[in-house]
Amino acid sequence: MDTDARVATEEEAPDWSPPAAVILVNLGSPRAPTRAAVATFLAEFLSDRRVVELPSLLWQPILRGIVIPLRARRVAHAYASIWDDGSPLRVIALRQRWRLQQRLRASCGDAAPWVRLAMSYQGPSIAATIADCQRRGIDHIVVLPLYPQYSATTTAAVFDQVARHLLSVRAWPELHLVRDYHDHSGYIAALAASVQEHWQQHGRAEHLLLSFHGIPAANIAKGDPYARQCERTAHLLAISLGLHEREWALAYQSRFGRARWLTPYTNETLRKLAANGVRSIDVMCPAFAADCLETLEEMDMQNRAVFLDAGGAEYRFIACLNDREEHIGMLHDIVIANGY
Repeated sequence: MDTDARVATEEEAPDWSPPAAVILVNLGSPRAPTRAAVATFLAEFLSDRRVVELPSLLWQPILRGIVIPLRARRVAHAYASIWDDGSPLRVIALRQRWRLQQRLRASCGDAAPWVRLAMSYQGPSIAATIADCQRRGIDHIVVLPLYPQYSATTTAAVFDQVARHLLSVRAWPELHLVRDYHDHSGYIAALAASVQEHWQQHGRAEHLLLSFHGIPAANIAKGDPYARQCERTAHLLAISLGLHEREWALAYQSRFGRARWLTPYTNETLRKLAANGVRSIDVMCPAFAADCLETLEEMDMQNRAVFLDAGGAEYRFIACLNDREEHIGMLHDIVIANGY
């Protein structure tokens, strides 16, 4: 049995006969915070044509000859700084899966679907997870990518893997693919609740920065709706929190390469806010369903230093929704809305 298939079948088998399955999908991460493991992860991740839209003959020599050798050690060091009993993304994803399963069992009883977990890169693979469901006689499957805002670089990459697997399958399962939930009322309410809880515990900063993961600006010109959906999420959240436009801002983080990405950039926005006299700032990352390298290391460490070095006094990071009760409740509602 290949590694992905073994991992996919190592989840605890259900103690009931589920009529359906829900596959939660996130990006994935290296299997260890080491240079070798990171190099393997980057090679798989950055070889996806949805992620880097360059011809393979041009991109692969650059990726394997320049990008990976230059980045693997630094990225491994960054992962090591946040690694605790595993990659935070994977550890949190397992908690999300377990809590969603408990919630569905409580509401649906023996009619509850079996909640599975898959990752786009480094397994457990989407294909192996679907195949395992079908081997167990489950032919009704909801694929729920944990990306609130749709982008071809993330959500479409998940659907590509589903489609590639089905090319080799004679008997297709009944599939429900969740495209996005960027303006779902439960998602906005969960974000607002996390901010309000943070304010109750730590006080309210002068400014709230909503930092979304960036993508190349050229992707938007080609029709990717990601930026529009990020903007709608941000505006709905600001309305829910009763914020005036001068009290919050939207920015994009995690730029890669020299091409122009979505602006404004998060680090430049933080410098500008500090230069304009903002002394305290609350920061959150609504595009991430679980804390990971980009939130715990890039936002809570690197960009904290950017703001403080630019003259800011207080930088407070608001954790992702992770396995908060409101988040799990929203995921539960999406599953139910898809027929289960």
